[in-house]
Amino acid sequence: MTPTPTPTAATVEFRGLRRTFGTTTALDGLDLTVAPGELLALLGPSGCGKTTALRMLAGFETPDSGSVLVDGRDVTRVPAHRRDAGMVFQSYSLFPHLDCVDNVAFGPRMRKTGRAERHRQAAELLELVGLGDKGDRYPHQLSGGQQQRVALARALALRPRVLLLDEPLSALDAKVRLTLRDEIRRIQRELGITTLFVTHDQEEALSTADRVAVMRGGRLEQCAPPAELYGRPATAFVAEFVGTMSRIPGRLHGGTVEVLGHRLPVDGEAPAAREVDVLVRPEDLRVTADGACSARIVATAFLGATTRLTVRLADATEVKADLPTHEAAALAAGDAVTVAPRERPVLVAARPA
Repeated sequence: MTPTPTPTAATVEFRGLRRTFGTTTALDGLDLTVAPGELLALLGPSGCGKTTALRMLAGFETPDSGSVLVDGRDVTRVPAHRRDAGMVFQSYSLFPHLDCVDNVAFGPRMRKTGRAERHRQAAELLELVGLGDKGDRYPHQLSGGQQQRVALARALALRPRVLLLDEPLSALDAKVRLTLRDEIRRIQRELGITTLFVTHDQEEALSTADRVAVMRGGRLEQCAPPAELYGRPATAFVAEFVGTMSRIPGRLHGGTVEVLGHRLPVDGEAPAAREVDVLVRPEDLRVTADGACSARIVATAFLGATTRLTVRLADATEVKADLPTHEAAALAAGDAVTVAPRERPVLVAARPA
């Protein structure tokens, strides 16, 4: 559910953004709109342009062409300090000589807010991020997760209309990252602030964002809610980048594809070649014991309620299949099995040359 935006939550638009660095194209005509109060994650591999897009909204980069709009106002060449945006970096960037209260109050101090008022605001924000009792601590006295909470409070201290998060959790260990991810989402919903979140972690994006924009080579591949992105990826790249996907040889027959002895409807466009790869999620494969079959289980991985099987097919293709653990208990590495797809439309892609 999308949070209810505050009256000051902004609409953000990227229109035809293009940016090159020498011979490298970081953004290649990016068009994207973020709704008021929405948390949108920019997801993609290193070098896809997601951080460049964020820095253009922050005012740290200027596009070669295109524009950045906030509530319809072109801010492409407005200086960063006049953008009304708060940014949280991966590296915390706290002032080591200031305690938590003064770190958070730094922005209001630069805006000539009175000492008592800025300290009151800082105390409220530290309470919001769960550090109400740490106001007199210095950065070196805090854990990495606590420092990032202070950095978040500092970004919010100026009451920005847009919050920008640049891989804010990647320097933290797994348990802290999970906790802080949930806290960021709670705070974002509570404040209703328009937020852009850059990450290369698909789980982080899918579990946190209202919508996820998947980028590749400076272009937008797909922007959709997490469930749609996972269940109905628009391209083969999105399908394989988001979640686990097996490529299984298949043959096209008009609007259907033959795979593993079954004919399934094709979802979306199909390449011109007749011989294709069919993209199938682990949960969309059924595996049953069959001593007469040449497919064999080569590995099993316990995942709690499900167990993931790696199965080598007769043509040496390896696929991943997820089974309820109580069903998988009867199967083991080395067992001969039958693998069949569930009856649902599938994506197909050209086979690699």
